Amino acid sequence: MTVDSFQLYGTRAQERPPVRLTAGKLTVDLADGNLRTICYDGVEVLRAISYLVRDRDWGTYGPEIADLRIEQDDDRFEVGYQARCKGPDETRLVIDVRIVGRADRLDFEAEAEATSETGFETNRCGFCILHPIVGVAGSAATVEHVDGRIVETRFPDVIEPWQPFQDMRAISHEVVPGVAAECRMEGDIFEMEDQRNWSDASYKTYVRPLALPWPYRIFANQPVRQKTSLMISDASRSAAVSAATSSDVIRLELGTRTGTMPDIGVVVTPQEADATLSARSLLSEIAPRELVFHFDANAGHGAEALQKFAAIAAAHRGRTTLEIALACKSSPSSEAAEIARQMQRADFEPEAILISPSVDRQSTPPGSKWPDCPPLEEIYAAARAAFPGTRIGGGMLSYFTELNRKRVPSGEIDFVSHCTNPIVHAADDLSVMQTLEALPFITRSVRAVYGDKPYRIGPSTIPMRQNPYGSRTMDNPAGGRIPMANRDPRHNGRFAEAFALGYAIRVLDADLECLTLSALTGPFGLIAGPDEPVEQGGRRPLFNTVRTLSALAGASWQECVSSSPSEVLSFMARDAAGARIFVVNLTSEERRVDGGALDKELRLAPFGTVVLPRAD
Repeated sequence: MTVDSFQLYGTRAQERPPVRLTAGKLTVDLADGNLRTICYDGVEVLRAISYLVRDRDWGTYGPEIADLRIEQDDDRFEVGYQARCKGPDETRLVIDVRIVGRADRLDFEAEAEATSETGFETNRCGFCILHPIVGVAGSAATVEHVDGRIVETRFPDVIEPWQPFQDMRAISHEVVPGVAAECRMEGDIFEMEDQRNWSDASYKTYVRPLALPWPYRIFANQPVRQKTSLMISDASRSAAVSAATSSDVIRLELGTRTGTMPDIGVVVTPQEADATLSARSLLSEIAPRELVFHFDANAGHGAEALQKFAAIAAAHRGRTTLEIALACKSSPSSEAAEIARQMQRADFEPEAILISPSVDRQSTPPGSKWPDCPPLEEIYAAARAAFPGTRIGGGMLSYFTELNRKRVPSGEIDFVSHCTNPIVHAADDLSVMQTLEALPFITRSVRAVYGDKPYRIGPSTIPMRQNPYGSRTMDNPAGGRIPMANRDPRHNGRFAEAFALGYAIRVLDADLECLTLSALTGPFGLIAGPDEPVEQGGRRPLFNTVRTLSALAGASWQECVSSSPSEVLSFMARDAAGARIFVVNLTSEERRVDGGALDKELRLAPFGTVVLPRAD
């Protein structure tokens, strides 16, 4: 099936397909000079080995690849190239790379050298090794430290806020019974972070401990050499350990888990208030149960914004929440009281207030000093005094990472909330869609801390609305696939429609009170701007998913177990309209789907969704 790339991705720029390399049972994909989907006999051993260079805002350089050579034999492959990064003020970094794969071993060597007299500034320059999470979380691992100590431990199950392993030289784990993998790192001190914090579907082992200063400088004419090696030990007696099935049909079977569909929210910012009010007929068509209004005095929001919010709320006639980034430049009580006075003059009475110190939107990495901030108990008490009779929520206006690292006092709030973003570390299509795998771990980790406290997520969108890890989000005028961008072309395509439905399915078990996946207008919105050509009269495909989910709020759901959840997800919902099966294809290829949950075999289009009635 041929589908126009713009319909799928909101851009006609296509990713360069990876080069598949094989050495016996070992297979890897070479993409932009790095290795992805490293498998042994069809089973994923490592998600990636990459040599990455980050700037002072933790943005990732896209180096120029030169002199690429690839040699492939039956039981061996070799890759060589030179990568060139151009930094600020015409600074340059050159990296010479050699990759060698054999049936039981993979070596990735790199030597980086700053060629400019002033050196090269970076937050990180070196290897990142990603272990997958599905089938690995909670399993046994052996860590060798730089001082020679060997420790038997486990990969974290509940998400670790800080680094689970530090001062690493090697880490080993069992891939399947009888097959073990050891990953050995040379040239610097490595440590691991639990990337599920950022909704990445991986544990990341990276070079240079975060406790050391950053940014730092690579000095001119002082080569930095590193090497990562993967060794496979196969003592299995099975002729094949592949997890793949002989059939290309994905099976869907009804499971036992059930629950209630969450309310769907839509976020409104002061910048988009006028456009939202102009599009109120479309808002009525979507009929979200919740409007989430954003207010930040540090950004200049004031009485005018609240007056516009009041007008939108009156037209909507649904529940409303005001999320407040409290400036904390004076006492929390005086700032909250002033916002309450402005709300009263605007005749704006939201049902809930989500309040968080503005400074808490910025990340506090390991080794960093926590910024000055009033105690959260004082902030929540100020909110209760200023907004009597209103539900008060806490948590983070940024991401789960920040919530996991700064646990809010749950006894002081009526609900807890956070967001996620899938392009913090990587923005290629595969990495973005793989972040859905991390969502059940995130929600389970929240429940482990906050129990049955009412729980909300969002706004969570592909484009990044705020960057906790740098001074800004990245502008994206060319519409590329870049991390931490405030606009993303896939938000205009069917990719976003499939991603949002997959997101909703992955968090069903969390028993959410509200899930917010979009705005109505603007770069995070359901309708496109005048300079963004999309079909359906300006409606982005994401419009369909949000409208569908909004109509299902309060319905009962039942799980559908997929034989390949990385490709196809599904659930069944029951409401006054009857029982229906919702199925989504998370891939860019057609997928065949069958099973006990369906009455017939389906052929799902790339990033396609389908709704089927089911007779009870």
